[in-house]
Amino acid sequence: MGTMPPRSRTGQVDAGWYASAAGRALLDSERALADAAFRERPGQPWLWLAPMRPLESPPGRGLALAGGGLGWRGAVACALPLPLPSESFGTVVLQHVHGDRDEAGALVAEAARILVPGGCLWLFALNPLAPYRWRWKGAGLRAAEPLTWRRRLRIAGMQPDAVSRGIGPSWQVRLADAPQDGPGMRAAYLIRSEKRALPLTPARARLGLRLSQGATAG
Repeated sequence: MGTMPPRSRTGQVDAGWYASAAGRALLDSERALADAAFRERPGQPWLWLAPMRPLESPPGRGLALAGGGLGWRGAVACALPLPLPSESFGTVVLQHVHGDRDEAGALVAEAARILVPGGCLWLFALNPLAPYRWRWKGAGLRAAEPLTWRRRLRIAGMQPDAVSRGIGPSWQVRLADAPQDGPGMRAAYLIRSEKRALPLTPARARLGLRLSQGATAG
């Protein structure tokens, strides 16, 4: 029986599966959409929390951190709450962040906090209905339907798009970067959301997590 990869209080898991051929195919399929997010609000910095450090530098200016272990690592090493000023980023990309309800909710709330009013959050998540889920079976990854993530986004004061976009392969390990409306059988999906000027519902209390020395991607 395979062992579960190390979990952290950030909700991330170590690189493991995302460093495999199947994981890389998914990340490569998502890269064009991630780059579109970084270009969406020129002149404003972005934050990218990803499973692995990018092989190529993203466009624009921002902060790319890789998650796993006890926190996030890049130009800074940290855990939640993020040591970043409120309302200082135009775009936040959360790419395959994992965790239970409280962990995921805390991270989304932190992303909403650091976004400027009207800023955008791009969230990539695994599709639990995709045949590709057999590629990550036993890797300790969590997958949730779009409804679950939309609920978390709204609680944090975000307004998610009504339709998610399916991305990535369905079963074969290959590049599949042309998105579709709805997740369908694609390995992952994207939900884009905007920060309201004032949240409609109170945000969940954020987990008070200590700063750490960071960790490699996952």
